[in-house]
Amino acid sequence: MEEVVFNIIMHAGDARSYAFEALRYAREQKFEAAAASMSQAKTKLIDAHHIQTQLLQQEAEGKKQEFSLLLVHAQDHLMTAMLAKDLIEEVISLLEMQVRQK
Repeated sequence: MEEVVFNIIMHAGDARSYAFEALRYAREQKFEAAAASMSQAKTKLIDAHHIQTQLLQQEAEGKKQEFSLLLVHAQDHLMTAMLAKDLIEEVISLLEMQVRQK
């Protein structure tokens, strides 16, 4: 179980890093690089979400998991990364609009 949880943390952390990398590129008006980094962020989030879904399916099938603070921590990382990605996409969109209006 620990390995599964650490994989969620790893993928979520990578996703968050790629999303912030995309934001840095966008601030430099390197929007193609920003899009590539955001694509990597989305892929990592899908990987983490897939693992989470497997855990949820197991529980739905009656295979209860013991309470794990580590799993709660992993969920926190995943949700934070998802929120960061969503907000950063909006900021990048605003930056692109600003550049087009000049």
